[in-house]
Amino acid sequence: MTTLVFVHGWSVTNTSTYGALPQRLQQQAVAAGIALDIADIWLSEYVSFDDAVTMADVVRAFDHALRDLPLHDGRFACITHSTGGPVVREWLRAQRERPGAFGSMRLTHLMMLAPANFGSALAQLGKGVLGELRAWTDSVEPGQRILDWLELGSAESLALNLDHIYGGDPASQGQYLFVLTGDRPDRSLYDHVNSYTGEDGSDGVVRIAAANLNAHHAVLARKSGASADTLALHLASAPRTAFKLIPGASHSGNQQGIMAAAPDATVDALLRCLRVDDAAGYTQLCDDFAAENAARDADRVELEAVGPFPSRVHIHDPRSLLIVRLSDESGEPLLGSRLLLKAGTPPNPDWMPQGFMLDRQANSQHANVVSFFLNHALLAGTARVADPANRRKTLRHAIAAHRPYGATVQPADLGGLVHHAIASTSADDDLFQVIGPHQTTVLDVVLPRKVHEGVFRLTRKREPEDFRWLVAGDVVP
Repeated sequence: MTTLVFVHGWSVTNTSTYGALPQRLQQQAVAAGIALDIADIWLSEYVSFDDAVTMADVVRAFDHALRDLPLHDGRFACITHSTGGPVVREWLRAQRERPGAFGSMRLTHLMMLAPANFGSALAQLGKGVLGELRAWTDSVEPGQRILDWLELGSAESLALNLDHIYGGDPASQGQYLFVLTGDRPDRSLYDHVNSYTGEDGSDGVVRIAAANLNAHHAVLARKSGASADTLALHLASAPRTAFKLIPGASHSGNQQGIMAAAPDATVDALLRCLRVDDAAGYTQLCDDFAAENAARDADRVELEAVGPFPSRVHIHDPRSLLIVRLSDESGEPLLGSRLLLKAGTPPNPDWMPQGFMLDRQANSQHANVVSFFLNHALLAGTARVADPANRRKTLRHAIAAHRPYGATVQPADLGGLVHHAIASTSADDDLFQVIGPHQTTVLDVVLPRKVHEGVFRLTRKREPEDFRWLVAGDVVP
């Protein structure tokens, strides 16, 4: 018997959000050889639309609710949607770090549908005018504290994801994580005031790369013994997580929604996840999903009907999310600094591939954290894209890679008793190696902090001396 708990996303106010998915899973589980009775399916109802409620509050209440479940052997499986993924992941971290305060029930399978693991570009809009409008029309608050977590580059989301990157492999401990996400928006739900809802490389709410847990942490910092204006690259990668693109599925909606519409591809993928019962089976499913994703990426053209006009062309290139944190070696945020990407040898910002930068968004709470949405295919170089209806017609010509890619950081304070200097990546490093298709990379850029002798001096002079205008002197080693 499998106890299965469903956890919804942000701003949900009705369990109708789960659609027919629970029933369809229960009906097809028997055919798949999985013991799943309707009595073992539980639907969550949690509040995310109260401005006082934090992610930690939801996690604490989730733990309390789980204690009342009649769990078989203290184990359960979970299917989440959107913000529900980070909620359960935060619970897993809290359970590990505070075992006395949280229950001992064991989650074996965490299947995340369209999870906002690294947040959503829409969160800032939810906190602004659009959120206020929804609060007025639906008589609920936007849920500001949850939206703070969901902002791209929030300190809370980065803390959770860095913990995942440097943590052990859950699969080796018999805990299996899965990410299933749609590969395109539902065009019928496009909001003409908000272009993010129709953004390619997303499901209309969450970017594919922001859902994927196969993430990286890169650090650009001064290497010991190297020149202060040269930054060396260090890279760490997360343990492998099963990741599956659901072709044609979107974040929500009764027609294409990955959960609400309960498409066959979603049900089939979930049943495949539930059948995993050991590390070898998990690795095999990771491989199978990767092969299926590669086949999807090869068939990347979507032709959107536009009434009597020619079809609108969407080329679903793999995208990458690069979340950059600019600071110095003392941990001070570098406000007002610029990160300039360059290509080729010698590095030149004008040589970056045309169209590679799709979007950039600074975090509203931490202005030194900026998220860049990049076209990975254009950075990698890509073959000619033909019209699927007429292979002789070219939709996009072949594009060559412009590698290696580097960067220069231009701080706002180039002088003074304490300041920073312009620094660039080493000629031996290629930033392309830190980004992956459909993946997120957290990039910490750490500049040396230059403190001059004039900050603190000793003197033997007994006469009063005004030292407000002393010469800065050399940089303290």
